[in-house]
Amino acid sequence: MNVPPAHAVWAGCVFVCEECQKMPAASPKTNVFKTYSAKSGELKQKWFIVDASSQSLGRLSVPIAMRLMGKDKPTYTRHIDTGDFVVVINAEKISVHPKKFESKTYRKWSGYPGGLRVRTLAEQQAKSPPSIIMESVRRMLPKTMLGKVMLSKLKVYAGPTHPHSSQKPETWAPLA
Repeated sequence: MNVPPAHAVWAGCVFVCEECQKMPAASPKTNVFKTYSAKSGELKQKWFIVDASSQSLGRLSVPIAMRLMGKDKPTYTRHIDTGDFVVVINAEKISVHPKKFESKTYRKWSGYPGGLRVRTLAEQQAKSPPSIIMESVRRMLPKTMLGKVMLSKLKVYAGPTHPHSSQKPETWAPLA
């Protein structure tokens, strides 16, 4: 609440005095910047293909997770899916430290007593190589419904072939 100066004269709704009239009027801001917020369906999502042969698991998973979330774009909005599609090929040739093949475990519980299944990394790679990259990236994404949508845009294949050639994916080397 504005308190009139002791020397001011009340004139309608404006304080009028010699000192107040000499003061410059506050100019309206001319540079008003608005924060950009993406709308769903507004952004075009691209397709990228990554060759995982002889790549480190963790060093490959981090840029893939960032690309799926859309954090590499200036239009990133945290509550909207702004990420791109990523196709990973040659998942069976991923590089992991030899000690991790026996020490790293993947746990899966059915929900029933005695239903815990534990596999080592070597067993998991022999059974399902794409699940290793999927699980690594899944743990880097948000644990929400939006995270599930982001993970559905990750396509991982054990060999060099994939069925997404009609989307014309761009070659992307995240560790180059």
